[in-house]
Amino acid sequence: MKRLVYLDNAATTPLHPRVLEAMMPYLTDAYGNPSATYGLGRAAGDALQKARRTVAGIIGCRPTEVVFTGGGTESINTAIKGVAFQQRKARAGNHIVTSTIEHHAVLHSCQYLERFGFDVAYVPVDGDGLVDPAEVAAAVTDRTLLVSIMTANNEVGTIEPIVEIAAAVRSRATALGRRIPFHTDGVQAPNSISLRFADRGIDLMSLAAHKFRGPKGVGVLYVRRGVPFLAQQNGGGQERQRRAGTENVAGIVGAAEALKLTQENLEADRQRIAALAYELRSAILQTMLGTALNGHPEQRLANNVSISFEGADAQDLVRDLDARGIACSAGAACAGANVEPSHVLLALGVSLERAASTLRFSLGHDTTDADIAALMEVLPAAVERSRAGKLVGASR
Repeated sequence: MKRLVYLDNAATTPLHPRVLEAMMPYLTDAYGNPSATYGLGRAAGDALQKARRTVAGIIGCRPTEVVFTGGGTESINTAIKGVAFQQRKARAGNHIVTSTIEHHAVLHSCQYLERFGFDVAYVPVDGDGLVDPAEVAAAVTDRTLLVSIMTANNEVGTIEPIVEIAAAVRSRATALGRRIPFHTDGVQAPNSISLRFADRGIDLMSLAAHKFRGPKGVGVLYVRRGVPFLAQQNGGGQERQRRAGTENVAGIVGAAEALKLTQENLEADRQRIAALAYELRSAILQTMLGTALNGHPEQRLANNVSISFEGADAQDLVRDLDARGIACSAGAACAGANVEPSHVLLALGVSLERAASTLRFSLGHDTTDADIAALMEVLPAAVERSRAGKLVGASR
């Protein structure tokens, strides 16, 4: 079997062995429903609450402020729609502020709400993908009921000044005599940033376990106590009436273990991965003509290398590299079947041609120097083949 060089950790990450070990009892003998009151159910319920306490300790919030969901997309939808509908019900306004580079889970949630009479302001970014706190605050009006800005971008890796943005929104809200909840999509953050956000002005935060070596199908939503919120999934009374449905105990236990492992070893892992990412980006930019880095050069996720290859086609490159055992992305995996140029890159002001020539390499905890070397052995020739193919096609 061909050796796989996996460089798409922004799309998903491999399950950590200790996470699988922690999950196994709840996939086998300890299968009880956590809402049941007999012994088997109580054991599952105890595991669920232990996981909740673990996550709360990392975020710096109360365990009762942690809601477990079915994934990052659900957490984002639940946060945005849950606050928006409850705020409008209380006649607190109908206006939302977000940015132009958000993940589609945020953008499509906002577009959905526009169909129900909500107004949305989309704050632009600069050429590095940075959101200006002053511009966010300026977009807030006396009708604003929610602000949602991502912690870090999933495509170009730029880390936003999220604490400063939250502070600017809070200051503007105070001037208006309002309380405006602040949500952040933190899905890409855990491998690069400390998540102790609860005491730093963040009211809601969404996470996805499979982005930090946890299982797929498990999300985390932090909701500060007192934030107006209307449940978006109805049924039983699980998650303190905020998200109905029997909890995925094994997945939740795995998510908590994965988040603990990731955040406990954050600094050492971040430094090692960032060094490899810098090695890769330097090798490409210094040895290959017609290449350019996307995103902020320094204020970026440790593992993200987003590069445009002038004159090449990113989809061709992904297929070519895949045939040689290299897994990478032409953008967000969620839009992988969509050949339209990245809305993130276009929001940065790059041309359509450059957007269509961009690859995202996202390194992980298992990435090695040998992986970087293996990529650099085949990447230059792959780019030249793509460029030549486009020239041939243009001449026909």
